Amino acid sequence: MFFRWDWLRPQLTAPIVPTLGPVHPDALSANLFEDVLRAADTGDFLPYDKDRRWGGEKDEKVLREDVVHQPDRTLVPTLARRGRGTVKVYAYGPRDSVVDEAAELAAKLATVDDAAGARVVRPLGPETTHPRGTRIQLKDCTTGPCPAPDGPVRPVTAWSTAVQNTFAPFAEAMADDGLVFLHTQMQAGRCGPVLATAIEDRIVGAIGPMGMLPDAIGRPQLMPQYFAVLPEARGRGLGRILWRAAMHWGQSHGAAYQLLQTEIDGPSDRLCRAEGLTSLGFTHTTQA
Repeated sequence: MFFRWDWLRPQLTAPIVPTLGPVHPDALSANLFEDVLRAADTGDFLPYDKDRRWGGEKDEKVLREDVVHQPDRTLVPTLARRGRGTVKVYAYGPRDSVVDEAAELAAKLATVDDAAGARVVRPLGPETTHPRGTRIQLKDCTTGPCPAPDGPVRPVTAWSTAVQNTFAPFAEAMADDGLVFLHTQMQAGRCGPVLATAIEDRIVGAIGPMGMLPDAIGRPQLMPQYFAVLPEARGRGLGRILWRAAMHWGQSHGAAYQLLQTEIDGPSDRLCRAEGLTSLGFTHTTQA
C-alpha cells in the first residue's frame, strides 16, 4: 500500500479525493486513494465514480510517479486532457507552505506534460474563517422525511409538448450552468429524469438528472445535479421548490445522502445553508 493512513488522515481537513471529488466522511479511507492510483494505470472508471454515468473514458487521472507522500504533507498531481490540458495538484497538509510546494510541482508537471493549465486544489476544514472557493455540503436523507413540495415541478417529459419545447432556449440561456450539456444528454437518452418548473407554459428552472450510485462502501447516494433558474424568475422560491423535489425523489428512491459543492455565498450556497445542510469543509482552487 502506497498511502499510510496514519500520515494521510490528519491531513484530510475536508473529504476531497483526487479525480473523485467530495466523498462521504464514512467512506473516506486510504483505500480510496489507492483506488485512484490503480485507475491511473487502467484508465477505467471506478465503480463509484460519479463521472461514469456520462460514459466514455475517464478524463482526469493521477500522475502516480509524481505523488509526494510524507508525514506532514501529501501532494497528489492529476492530469486532465480535456481542452488544452490541465495539471492539478491536490495539496493536503496543515501548513500554508504546502500550497507553494504544490504550485511549483503543478507548474513543472504542466511543462513536462504539455498542459496549458496548472492549478492547486487546497481542501480546507469546516472551521475555516473567511473561506473562498466552494463549500462541500451534506444532505442526510436518513434523518427525517423529504416531503414533496407544493409547486409546479414535474419531470420535463411530464409537461406538455409545448412546454417541453421551451427547454432548449432555457438551456441556452443557462449555458454557463451546464444546461446545454445536460440537454444534449437528455436528447441522447443518456441520463435519468430532469425536474423542471414552468411559468406561463415556459420552463424557467430545472434540476437534474436524477440518478443513484452506490458509494465506495455500498451506501446509495443521490448523484449531483445541474441546477439553474432563469434570473428573471428568481425571488419566487422556485429554486427551493426544485431542490426539495430533487431531495424527495432521492429519498423515495432509497438515497442515503447527497453531497453538493456550492460557490460560497452564491444562490445555491445560501439555499443549502438555509435548508440546514451540514458543511464538511471547503475547496479553494488557485492558478499555479
